[in-house]
Amino acid sequence: MSADAFGRLAVELHDLDSVDETVDAVVQFALHALGCTCAGVALIARGRRPEVLAQTDPRVATLYELQIKAHEGPMMTAIQEERAVVVADVETETRWPSAWAAQARAAQLRSVVHLPLIAGGHAWAVLSLYSSVPNAFDADDLAVAHILARHASVAIANARQEETLTAAIDARKLVGQAMGILMERYDLDGDRAFEVLKRYSQQHNRKLRDVAQALVDTRRLPN
Repeated sequence: MSADAFGRLAVELHDLDSVDETVDAVVQFALHALGCTCAGVALIARGRRPEVLAQTDPRVATLYELQIKAHEGPMMTAIQEERAVVVADVETETRWPSAWAAQARAAQLRSVVHLPLIAGGHAWAVLSLYSSVPNAFDADDLAVAHILARHASVAIANARQEETLTAAIDARKLVGQAMGILMERYDLDGDRAFEVLKRYSQQHNRKLRDVAQALVDTRRLPN
């Protein structure tokens, strides 16, 4: 895989607008660059509910969910130990419970590579590559996979941050609109209008953004 190909990938990932588009681009690139049977990305960050971010085949999600539920398996090891985990042949693998190997065999997947995606000094997701043949990933493939994982780590982390910032800006605009409605209707100043929204948020155990959205949509505070 040439440096030009990775350069084009980096530009493409930078230009994408969402986390979903970014992870989809990563797994599709993995399929073409490494010739694997299927690929996926799972979020396994501390303090967050595990989530399958992308998959090119339903078998990937099944294997993810099995390991997440059991809290063990090669994917969980890659995250917990923050290192790449390679399974050359599922048929001869003995490091993890037989249930995982049995499921992989049932899915007709023989070779597996899990690479942690690291941002901020911690592994928060994993890129997984699967092949239907044993010993599918040689040293050159693994080198490409490591480079892809580094690109993916940066691109997905940036996309997540961008989505968070966008959501925060949208929420501020929405709250501002709701405050404007209260200020006009009840002759309140900005501080008082915000206090009204905050009080309704607390009393009704609803997020401030949701209270503001209801007011903008209905021109009434929620009951």
